[in-house]
Amino acid sequence: MGLLVLLAFSSAELASKDYFHSFGFFPIFALMKDQLFAVIDVETTGGGINGNRLTEICIVLLQGSKVIDKFTSLINPDKEIPRHITALTGIDNDLVADAPKFYEVAKKVEEFTRDAIFVAHNVNFDYNVLRNEFKDLGFEYTRKKLCTVRLSRKLIPGLFSYSLGKLCDSINIPISNRHRAEGDTDATVILFQRLLSLDENYSLINSFLHARSRQATLPPHIDSDQIHRLPESSGIYLFKDRQHKVIYAGKARDIKKRVVSHFYDRMSKDFQLGQETYHIDYETTGSELVALLLEAECIRKYYPKFNRAQKKPGPVFQIVSYTNQRGVLQLAMEKTHKRRESIGVFYSRALAQEKLEFLCREFKLCPKYCSLQSNMEECSHYSIISCEGICSGKEDVKAYNGKVVAAIVSIKEESSSFVIREKGRHLEEEAFILVKEGIYQGFGFINTETQVHRPEDYEPFLKRQTATYHTHKILSNYMRKQGTPRLIFFENPSDTQIGEPLKKLNKNLLTISSNGTLTLEF
Repeated sequence: MGLLVLLAFSSAELASKDYFHSFGFFPIFALMKDQLFAVIDVETTGGGINGNRLTEICIVLLQGSKVIDKFTSLINPDKEIPRHITALTGIDNDLVADAPKFYEVAKKVEEFTRDAIFVAHNVNFDYNVLRNEFKDLGFEYTRKKLCTVRLSRKLIPGLFSYSLGKLCDSINIPISNRHRAEGDTDATVILFQRLLSLDENYSLINSFLHARSRQATLPPHIDSDQIHRLPESSGIYLFKDRQHKVIYAGKARDIKKRVVSHFYDRMSKDFQLGQETYHIDYETTGSELVALLLEAECIRKYYPKFNRAQKKPGPVFQIVSYTNQRGVLQLAMEKTHKRRESIGVFYSRALAQEKLEFLCREFKLCPKYCSLQSNMEECSHYSIISCEGICSGKEDVKAYNGKVVAAIVSIKEESSSFVIREKGRHLEEEAFILVKEGIYQGFGFINTETQVHRPEDYEPFLKRQTATYHTHKILSNYMRKQGTPRLIFFENPSDTQIGEPLKKLNKNLLTISSNGTLTLEF
């Protein structure tokens, strides 16, 4: 229908802006030749997005592909310029001492770029630095923007590098006074003019300018095809640099949605992550629990530079036992960063205390001799009244110690062999997590029709993983939060039937719901 309408008008009428606006068309081929583009490069003090301050700016104004004006100026950043920045740019403190501060040129910059599309090589860097300068003055600075890195990747594909210097060398664009605002801007202008000539009808540029286009928000080295291929399911994703080294590992319920969210974030860390990311890999898991465990393994294995959490083991709270001067076997809680022989390991003080309170009630132990009360001759706990008198001399020490031993044995019995069954990556599959004698072994995937009865039956499908502080904390939290998790317990390696493990399942689920967690050794 639109084509028939166009055929009914003359070429003069087609060029009319009013016609296109009235019919909802955007006449790119007619208007782009008059569009203003502000090609910009800035030099800064370094220090991350939020710490960067301008030291120099250059703006070349184009109408279509024709240069019509130019503005360049050093800027006094009102802070020290680091030596390594001076070594790169040649701009030092003396050079900018008498230069205007940004507030003195801000009006000129705003007027110069008004009604223009902001163009730069790696545009998000220059754009965000400039936005922050305006923000410090109490003004909001917004412009449509184009990245010549991303445009070059589309219009001049297959080059080894798209950094400004190497790109210009590859396509014979002269560049002088490198790492200075004017020199880099002049080279970017020539590059942009060439890109304009390669983009027939400005269709690619228009797609990049579309506010909801992924192209408009993606970092410079990520192609939209990489994002398109990402699944919308649970799993882990890996951001890799130019050499395919993992620089960030993450997990998500929706991999595609989570990956894209990094690029919408204006925080300094996510911005820098985007600048250094060239490749994105992923692995689907179906289960969020498996994704958490796999993420922990990737962080342990690759130690990515942009991951902060899970790099070092945190403190644990251990329940230990010792015999006091009266010969009474006591239980105590201690916080430690180092793993040593203990009765049980917990990941918060509250969970360890809950366990001690549970043992006091279950085995009629004394709160005083379980470190729940101190500085008193006899116990007087506000809620535990099951003590049979060991603290007041009414109970035989040997009999009391026997109850403590039984309590210790009950904790150690919780370090069972079991599997957790979770949903798989598709309907005919289940995921499983295997724990043997309290030690995490790994995870795997198994067909829903496969018959398994013993821990050994899972071995052929197992992806063996390293047990760490973080994997056991993940499992401990999972078992604490799940009301009826899909667990299958095994009494011992010789169990061949599933009926016997299910008897222990009920006992252990009672322990979990009463006490918060199973004790997992690592």
